[in-house]
Amino acid sequence: MTQPSMDARWQPPSLGLRAGGRLLTFERPLIMGVVNVTPNSFSQGHTTDVAAAVAHGLALVRAGADILDIGGEATNLRAAPVTAEEELARVLPVIERLMARCDAVLSIDTTKAAVARAAVAAGATMVNDVSGGRFDPDMLGTMAELAAAGRAAYVAGHLRGQSISEVFAAEAQAQPGDWRQVVDELAAQVAALPPSLRQVTLVDPCLGFGKGAGPLNLQLLRCGRELTAATGCPALIGPSRKRFLRQAAGLASEGAPSSAAAADAALDAALAAAAAAAAAAALALDAATVGACLAAVAGGAAVLRVHNVALLRPALTVYIRD
Repeated sequence: MTQPSMDARWQPPSLGLRAGGRLLTFERPLIMGVVNVTPNSFSQGHTTDVAAAVAHGLALVRAGADILDIGGEATNLRAAPVTAEEELARVLPVIERLMARCDAVLSIDTTKAAVARAAVAAGATMVNDVSGGRFDPDMLGTMAELAAAGRAAYVAGHLRGQSISEVFAAEAQAQPGDWRQVVDELAAQVAALPPSLRQVTLVDPCLGFGKGAGPLNLQLLRCGRELTAATGCPALIGPSRKRFLRQAAGLASEGAPSSAAAADAALDAALAAAAAAAAAAALALDAATVGACLAAVAGGAAVLRVHNVALLRPALTVYIRD
C-alpha cells in the first residue's frame, strides 16, 4: 500500500491564512494547546472551573502554544451531549479572560453554529469543527459569513456520520479503508466551500474518529503534505493522547481505579502508588505524542494540536532547527 510522503526536514507550506486580524504564515509548525472546559473529556486536564481553565490556558501559552483550542463539550461516547447554552456558559468566560491576558490565537472547539458565532463575538478567531459541518446544518453558512467578514478561520474535520454516536458506531463497517480516501473526502469537502471560507480553512483528518484500530491513523498522521496538495489548505494534525498511540507505543491500556477496601495507612499507600503509576503512564503517552507530532511534521503538518505543550515545544524546536 502506498504510504504518505515523509521528509526529515521541515518544509513550510507555501501558503498562509488569516485568523481574524492575524496572518498565520507557518514559517514553523504552530502548536495548538488544548483547554478542555468539560467534566468528561477523554484526556486528563479537564475542568469546568473558569479560573482553573484560564490558568491552564496561560500556562500553555507560557510553554509555547501559538493557539489555544477551548472546548466546552467532550467528543467521546462516554460524554452526554450538552446544549449550546451550557456549552457557551462554560467557554465564554474563559475566552473573555484569555483575550484580556494573552495574545495567542483563540480557537473555539465546537460543532454548533450558535456556539461558534457567540465565541467569535467574544474574541475567538478560529473555529475548530471536527464534524466539518456535518452535525449542524447552520455551521457552514455561519462560517462563510464569519469568513467573509474577516472574523475567523475554520478547521474542517473529517469523519463519517451525523453525530458522535454514529461516527463510532460505524467504525466496523464504514471506516475509510485507506488514507487516500480521507484525503479525497476532505478535498471534496473543501471544494464545496465558498471561496471566502476556503481561503481561511485548515483541514484535519481527525485521528481516532471512526478510523478503526488498524494502521489508518498512523498513515493519516503522516499525510499533511498530501492533504495540503489536495485541498490547498494547511493541515492540522491532532494525535495527542489518542488510543491508537497507546497501542502503537506498546503502552498498557487504561485501567479502572481500584475500589478495594483497606486500612487507612495501606489505602493511602495504595492510592499514592496508583497516582504515581498514573502520572508515569500519562507522561509515557505524552512522550508518544511528541514522537507522533514529529512524524506529522515530517509528513507536512502545519499545526499540531496537543495537551502537553511544554513537552513538545523543545523537541519541535530542535527538530526543525537548521
